[in-house]
Amino acid sequence: MTEMVYGSNPARVAEPVIPRWWRTIDKWTLTSVFILFGIGLLLGLAASVPLATRNDLEPFYYVQRQAVFGVVALVAMLGVSMMTPDMVRRLGVLGFAVALLALMLLPLFGTDYGKGAVRWFSFGFASVQPSEFLKPGFVIVVAWLIAASQDLAGPPGKTVSFALTVLVVGFLAMQPDFGQSALILFAWGVIYFVGGAPMLLIGVVSGLVGAVGLFFYETSEHFARRIDGFLSPEVDPRTQLGYAANAIQEGGFFGVGVGEGQVKWSLPDAHTDFIIAVAAEEYGLILVLVIIALYGVIVVRSLWRLLPEREPFARLAGAGLATIFGAQAMINMAVAVRLLPAKGMTLPFVSYGGSSVIAAGITMGMLLALTRERPQGQMSDVFRRGR
Repeated sequence: MTEMVYGSNPARVAEPVIPRWWRTIDKWTLTSVFILFGIGLLLGLAASVPLATRNDLEPFYYVQRQAVFGVVALVAMLGVSMMTPDMVRRLGVLGFAVALLALMLLPLFGTDYGKGAVRWFSFGFASVQPSEFLKPGFVIVVAWLIAASQDLAGPPGKTVSFALTVLVVGFLAMQPDFGQSALILFAWGVIYFVGGAPMLLIGVVSGLVGAVGLFFYETSEHFARRIDGFLSPEVDPRTQLGYAANAIQEGGFFGVGVGEGQVKWSLPDAHTDFIIAVAAEEYGLILVLVIIALYGVIVVRSLWRLLPEREPFARLAGAGLATIFGAQAMINMAVAVRLLPAKGMTLPFVSYGGSSVIAAGITMGMLLALTRERPQGQMSDVFRRGR
């Protein structure tokens, strides 16, 4: 009888997960990631062959491994990108806890592979670098803490996040890994700033960072050697920076030709930290500009899509993930052209490395999940939450 008087409301059919995901995802960012990974495989065909030859392995051994790592990373990225912000937060907190525990155990069970920094766990068939997986989890936890501090009677999230940052940076400095330490501090600063930190506090923290850097310069031979090499007016042509600088100059605008580059035979890290030098030498400035543009698209598009976001956690976490991803790429390329001291940092999705590419896939999955189009509440809800 009720239906006869008022009519019936047909049940709303829920949209399937995959079509809804495709409709709400940022396709520009997704496409840029796949192109970067394709470029990484292309450069790996050239850069990793000399390493395989020196280790008496099949010529494309490392390229095949990178392809496997990449498939795992892309699958992880797509899976995580389908999560809700709440699911991303839970994954980030769990991942951070596991990665922090692993970081604490490095001094006992880690190895340095002869590079002077204990950063890896070796399992014979593969190695894991905990700091790579720590970064996305750290961003999520800090964003959660600072967002929670904005609630009425919320926890002292900003204070706790600062203490957590000091703890993480302390363990990274013990390796030593000052590049990842700088990224962690940068990520915390960005999230804190977006969350409403006063500029005076940011200035004080920057001063403290400078003081800590001076302390490590005086006490750490590893750190001092890299800084002195960077500040030296002349570059030793027999060092990695010297080989990279020469390769970039030789490449010019169009490059010397596919497979014709020589720097890959001299640089021990040509397939990882200095892969941009291989790109510049063989393919020239054109490919380097394409790579820079792809990273720019990912960062700018992500930040643009976060502008209307009214959920504090999603806004803070998304901003942190986007900027730390872009900062890592910028630091890697800046080292190759001697704008920054050597950091031992990979180029996301392009450099060889299982930990690096899989962690980058998880990072981008979280970022894609947080930047998906979602119905936004009223702005008054945000103001009411902050009272």
